[in-house]
Amino acid sequence: MGEVRFYHLTESPLEVALPVMLERSLERGWRALVRGTDPGRIEALSERLWTWRDDSFLPHGTAADGEPVRQPVWLSCDGGNPNGAKALFLIDGADAAPEEMAGMEVAAILFDGHDERAVADARDRWRRVTGAGLDAVYWAQDARGGWVKRQKAG
Repeated sequence: MGEVRFYHLTESPLEVALPVMLERSLERGWRALVRGTDPGRIEALSERLWTWRDDSFLPHGTAADGEPVRQPVWLSCDGGNPNGAKALFLIDGADAAPEEMAGMEVAAILFDGHDERAVADARDRWRRVTGAGLDAVYWAQDARGGWVKRQKAG
């Protein structure tokens, strides 16, 4: 059973934080699944991953590209795990059942710390995740945008 990580974004937007996390997942040999709620946001993130660094890109795909089994990173608003991911990234309020999260090496819930509704939703999810017996870790950003572990439950 993997770990559920809560990432409280306060110093950098999702578009900056997510590519780094995806790159680290691929370095560990894990395929990644990014699940969102807004198809427009998924498409914008797809564009971002092609250009996020001047010297590299993150190989990925969306429903528009097809063939999810060939994609090391899959971006979608749909359920399921079509690319066999071991790292799940939930953004913009997307959700997953505790059983799905438990089947991953890591499940990450990224939320905007400047959005009161997103923070309240993250608190509710923390209670659901820990109530389901999953290991949960809360990560906060420091002033430079780095990650500091603040709390572990489970």
